[in-house]
Amino acid sequence: MSSWKKVSKSKSKQHRERSQLESRRWLGPLEKKKDYKKRAKEQHRKDATIKYLRKKAENRNPDEFYFNMVKTKKVEGEHQARETDEPEFTDDQIKIMESQDIRYVNLMRTAEMKKIEKLKSSLHVIESQVKPKNKHIIFVDSKKEAKNFDAAKHFNTHPSLMDRVYNRPTFDMLAKQDLSKTMDDKTLSKMSAKKEQQYKELSKRIEREKELNIISQKMETSRHLLDKTAKRKKVTDGSKDQAPQYRWCFHRKK
Repeated sequence: MSSWKKVSKSKSKQHRERSQLESRRWLGPLEKKKDYKKRAKEQHRKDATIKYLRKKAENRNPDEFYFNMVKTKKVEGEHQARETDEPEFTDDQIKIMESQDIRYVNLMRTAEMKKIEKLKSSLHVIESQVKPKNKHIIFVDSKKEAKNFDAAKHFNTHPSLMDRVYNRPTFDMLAKQDLSKTMDDKTLSKMSAKKEQQYKELSKRIEREKELNIISQKMETSRHLLDKTAKRKKVTDGSKDQAPQYRWCFHRKK
């Protein structure tokens, strides 16, 4: 039966849609069903988009702010990013990226991190501008006692030492120590200069580690961009302080 159906189907008359009439030839070719389906699909897509945008405009918060409001401009009906004079790469970043590979950059960054931790452990970062979050709470019996509370008297130390969060000696400890015999003004000045030098070195190494981290991220992003088959969407542009951000589409590996 299947062979008979094939034979009958091959000899059957092929259905064809009529062409444009000769009197209406000036109107162009007559629209076929496939043309109508394509046009209807496009029209439905436009209607759905307009409906979504109208709903979004109705529910919009008038006080809402987006950074693209100030970072983009409208050119011929399309939003385009404003051109900035700030370069994406510094001269040092270009030199390192052109002369070294990412493994060397990561190796140098790891070495800088180890040196930073070593300096922090030796200096204890005692003069850091960031105050510790921990607090010392003292409980008293009445509001009058809390109003007249003297922290220096309570801790038995000098009032000038109350702001210190490290090595806060008491009066007894200060009375037992005799720094005049062990340290003179020259020794104290040398220790102060050495400590200041170490803090400057720590600050420079932190900046160096931050710069190497930015270079590493930019090189890693450039390496991923070499894959032309991977689909991605750019989220933010790169600058000298950060690498460009991309959103990568999921791609199943075979």
